[in-house]
Amino acid sequence: MRVCVAGAYGAFGIKHLDAIANIKGVTVTSVMGPTKDKIEAFAAARGIPHAATDLADCLSRDDVDAVILSTPTGLHAEQAIACMRAGKHVLVEIPMADTLADSQAVVAVQKETGVVAMAGQVRRFNPSHQWIHNKIAAGELKIQQMDVQTYFFRRSNMNAKGEPRSWTDHLLWHHACHTVDLFQYQTGETCDKAFGLQGPMHPDLNIAMDMAIGMKTPSGVICNLSLSFNNDGPFGTFFRYICDNGTYLARYDDLFDGNDKQIDLTGVTMSNNGIELIDREFFAAIKEGREPNGAVAQVLGAMETLDRIERSF
Repeated sequence: MRVCVAGAYGAFGIKHLDAIANIKGVTVTSVMGPTKDKIEAFAAARGIPHAATDLADCLSRDDVDAVILSTPTGLHAEQAIACMRAGKHVLVEIPMADTLADSQAVVAVQKETGVVAMAGQVRRFNPSHQWIHNKIAAGELKIQQMDVQTYFFRRSNMNAKGEPRSWTDHLLWHHACHTVDLFQYQTGETCDKAFGLQGPMHPDLNIAMDMAIGMKTPSGVICNLSLSFNNDGPFGTFFRYICDNGTYLARYDDLFDGNDKQIDLTGVTMSNNGIELIDREFFAAIKEGREPNGAVAQVLGAMETLDRIERSF
């Protein structure tokens, strides 16, 4: 498997490159980044034979079978469609698009071309959430309520590496997308009720810095999601699963019961690195000629729910 990583020297591009280094049979043959000198030096330092500033240059190569897009959110749909039309399998970092219309276009082109197209919904793969999912699938748990907190301290336009970002992140279309998809994946239902409230807009970034979201499935399972870029304290996303047979708290890759007793996740997944796990699923689906867990068509329901929430503001 020969792969191009676009957005290679960004925070998540590097995460994918490091993950691929742990996967046998996969070689990075091309990287793309916006600055010529920087991407060429980056490729040379990592021993990658080709570097470009234009994705089209990468897609034209015979030694590229698949592409991982770790580029700015606003480019995801257009670039994913370009990859598929070039006959390349594509893994799009979350979210696959920042509008419902663009998400629908991505799914339509996947159906037209038949290539593997996957969205990087990493929460489906984290060991803590997989443990819950396995219990649900076995009939041992049923979720009654999920309470989720997604908190950052990001009052300026900086990326995960602490560097200035050329685009603006979004609480709804990026960070809420993780939980909306996970909630619907774990319950096996698409929400029939969803609403959101947002706080004041940032005067420079023009995005809401605080948000509250409520969702309900047709069977009555509810989810409460709180998000903030104003939280000066521990950051990340914390999940509470309130079930018919116990309460569980997922904190990063660890899982605890309702009494704060840690649950042994040994053997649930082959790695604790969520990025590596989504990459492994992507490459396995290509090799096996099947739809991956997190295929763009599977994630479309989450994008429909995000659109419903946005229209409720």
